[in-house]
Amino acid sequence: MKSISKFLLAALMLGAGAMHFAQSDFFTSIMPPYLPWHRELVYISGVAEAALGLLLIAPRFSRPAAWGIIALLIAVFPANIYLYQHQELLPAPPMVHFLRLPLQAVLILWAFWHTR
Repeated sequence: MKSISKFLLAALMLGAGAMHFAQSDFFTSIMPPYLPWHRELVYISGVAEAALGLLLIAPRFSRPAAWGIIALLIAVFPANIYLYQHQELLPAPPMVHFLRLPLQAVLILWAFWHTR
């Protein structure tokens, strides 16, 4: 079961990383204004997500990759808060925006499971 979980998390990270390039305008729009270099940070985080997803499935690197995923999820959390504060950027019911916030914690716990 843990192997399947690891592949699912890796696929999620790869997909999320790809979306940073396919939908870079959206990701740029949810960057808090106090951060510099919005587009560059979107691309960097997309590369990091994809790379960590790939490394997660490599047995030698899976534990450090899981820790990297945790760090990345924490690093991008301000964008989720900004999106919650500016819900007009992503038309969706308010509950969807609210649920995105604790979802980040679920993803962190999921990655943490793979640090052991």
